[in-house]
Order: sequence, then C-alpha cells, then structure tokens
Amino acid sequence: MISSVSKTACSNCHLKTTCMPQDVSESDLLKIEDTVSLRLKIKKGSTLFYWGDPFVSLYRIRVGVFKTCLSTQDGRIQVTGFQMTGEILGLDGIVSQHHTCDAVALEDAEVCVVPFHLMETLSRELISLQQHVHRIMSQKIVHDQGVMLLLGSMRADERVATFLSNLVQRLHARGFSRSALVLRMTREEIGSYLGLKLETVSRTFSKFADDKIIEVKQRHVRILNTDALKALVNAPTCGTPL
Repeated sequence: MISSVSKTACSNCHLKTTCMPQDVSESDLLKIEDTVSLRLKIKKGSTLFYWGDPFVSLYRIRVGVFKTCLSTQDGRIQVTGFQMTGEILGLDGIVSQHHTCDAVALEDAEVCVVPFHLMETLSRELISLQQHVHRIMSQKIVHDQGVMLLLGSMRADERVATFLSNLVQRLHARGFSRSALVLRMTREEIGSYLGLKLETVSRTFSKFADDKIIEVKQRHVRILNTDALKALVNAPTCGTPL
C-alpha cells in the first residue's frame, strides 16, 4: 500500500547534508525544496513503481530499504540492487522515459517525490544542483561497473564479503554502527543479486561464522573480524550501492 503524507521542510530534514548540494544557500535551498512535490509512505512488500511505468519523478529514500528487480523470461525474479535511506530511486527511467525495473519496499518506507522536469529546469539555474545530479549519476555508473566486476571475477566468499563490507560502510555513513547491521533482504534475494544459489549464500554465511569473521543471529549480523573480511574483498566498493 502507498499513501501520501505531508512533506517535511528540506531545511529541517535529517538527510539535508546527504540529499542537498554542499554549501547550498538558504535561498537556493528554498528553490530546491519547491521541487519536492510530496512524500509517500510505502508499506513493506509494496511496489513504488513497476517495469514499464512512465518515468515522471525521481524518489529520494527518506526512510527504509528497497530492492530493484526484474522478471526474466523464464519467470525468475532477478534482483538488480538494494537502495537505502538517502539514496535515489528512478534513475533507470531517464533514458527511455519508462522504468526498466520494479522498486519494492523491503520494510515500511518513506520517499520524497521529485518531478524530474522541475529538477531539470532548476538544474539549469543552480550550478550546485546540476553538479550534485551529475555526481549521483556518476555514482550509478561506478556502481554498475562494480557489479560487473563482482559477478565476473569473484569467488562466492569474495562476493558475500564484498556485499557485507559495502553494506556496513553505507550504513555507517548514515550514523549506524561500524560492525552491526540488520539484513532487510533475505538470503535468497542476496543470492539473486550476487549471482549465487541460496544454498551457497547460506553456506558462506555459516563458514564466516565458523571462522569467527561474523556472528549471525537470523537477520542480525555483527562483524567480528574486519581485517579478515577486508582480506576477502578484492574489488573496490567506492562507497557506492552494491
């Protein structure tokens, strides 16, 4: 289920430092704030947009975690990414003007809706906003390159280690622990994303636990040996969403 709620002023939002261009003036902040049309609440399991939907807006995640996915010809669901608080959904629709994946909430979530035509118009006036948008798009390119390297050259344990390391880095950048996290996604969804079978993901988690690299209690994971985890990571994560 999706419902609208009254929006919070960007100047009072806890994501201001990550969502807005750095050193933005108060007057420019008000202009950017006007592009945010509304906020939406999305219940766990609900879909924000579907593959083939017309592209109209970008969505800044204010609360929660999403997965992007698509259906293969044989009926399987392929997970293409996980996005969390402060990150952008909808960039996939810019080229074709239609979304090329589904965006599904993995927990109760909120997003700020930014009509793309308004942001595009304002970007021509505010260089800082234009540069901010370019950085976001560049991060997306780096992310896609990282995924190709992840799937093309890493062993199963390296893929899982990279995934966990990147996830905890992103969470720490948002004020959470350096070593503890709650996996909002299932082992099966992780396997789909990493190109691994469910059994392989579960076996790798168990091996990491046996080796005292991590501690696992259902979806709660604690990193016990950061150096050992990093030693398994051969590809740079660059702080981008893997």
